[in-house]
Amino acid sequence: MNDRIVVGMDIGTTKVCAVVGAVDSFGRINVLGMGLAESQGLNRGVVVNIDKTVASVQKAIGEAERTAGVAVKEVIVGIAGDHVQSFQSRGVVTIAHRDREISLRDVQRLVEDTTHVAMPADREILHVIPQEFIVDGQDGVLDPVGMSGVRLEANVHIITGLVSAAKNIYRCIEKAGYQAADIVLEPLASSFSVLHSDEKEVGVVLIDIGGGTTDMAVFEDSTIRHTAVIAVAGNKVTDDIRKGLGVMRDQAEALKCDYGSALVDTIDPGEEILIEGIGGRAPKTISRSTLSQVIQPRMEEILEIAAIEIERSAYARHLAAGAVLTGGGSLIPGTAELAAEKLGMETRVGLPSGLAGGLVEEVSDPKYATGVGLVLYGLQPSLLGASQLNGYEGGRLAATQSGNGGSSLVHRIAGRMKGWFDEL
Repeated sequence: MNDRIVVGMDIGTTKVCAVVGAVDSFGRINVLGMGLAESQGLNRGVVVNIDKTVASVQKAIGEAERTAGVAVKEVIVGIAGDHVQSFQSRGVVTIAHRDREISLRDVQRLVEDTTHVAMPADREILHVIPQEFIVDGQDGVLDPVGMSGVRLEANVHIITGLVSAAKNIYRCIEKAGYQAADIVLEPLASSFSVLHSDEKEVGVVLIDIGGGTTDMAVFEDSTIRHTAVIAVAGNKVTDDIRKGLGVMRDQAEALKCDYGSALVDTIDPGEEILIEGIGGRAPKTISRSTLSQVIQPRMEEILEIAAIEIERSAYARHLAAGAVLTGGGSLIPGTAELAAEKLGMETRVGLPSGLAGGLVEEVSDPKYATGVGLVLYGLQPSLLGASQLNGYEGGRLAATQSGNGGSSLVHRIAGRMKGWFDEL
């Protein structure tokens, strides 16, 4: 096969998902295989048990390998967790060439300059995303290479995470027998698969409601403006059901998935659910309305915190396309309607798109948004529009990974920038 093959690895709090994708000779992206395993070694997106996480990774990738009929060596892995933080930075360099022509090396120097910010020793930079360049005071420049100028500036969005969290993810992948080609913030990965380019242009917020965390990304003018991670998500809903109705955790999860609703008003008060008794006790019945009364307050809390983050981003008035919900939590009926009410904007549930063939129907589900997005990130950066995140040349990252799971930031940024300009 001449197809370029990439494996996206979504290591979440409740599930580990591997998606194998390839680009054919016509430039179409096909899903060759997928694997799913229960995740027991993570808490709120952070690895808390190496061995259990390694077992889940091996199971998910093994299933994906069997489905796709290929041997996996490298994966692109997602990272999330409430340790992730983001901020804006600005850098400036002068152009020393005799003809004053801006080169790719000048842009790389500039991006490196923006990373010279005071940061605690336990944090590292995950992404440096240029938002705009300024040449001799002229702003709004997307690609300064080849232009003439003396002074080159850039506004960038920097995303950071805990060094230990990133290293533990690398270590889990390596112990499972694979290599991590790159690490990508999960809400960014999800945005690649569920957001349309016109939504990113006019302004949209992505809300990925997972098991352990709710991840957010705000886009406007086709670039990312704000990211946030909320430590309240689907697992909290399950815990509320478990405690409120006095059932086992597995039962609570099944009730949420099979009968749950985020809007009490849409449920028939007379509809009842039969629940198996605990410890040999007789089965009991509850009304579906009661179940919804447990679910709705927690979903409201998640969306209200999301609304606060949108206000904090200072882009609340710029989101003409509204909100897009994805992740397993968005599958609870009524969530989109509740979000529209709490956020005060148009809301839809986002399904993975941009795929041509293979197991398209199998991954056409919000819970696979991150895994599919990781594949899109690695395979076809041109699908991302005017994206600054292209770090791949021929499907491989132009980066150097050190043996302890860390990475050379300068090389990673240089590789991403070179890939970006190659695509423009």
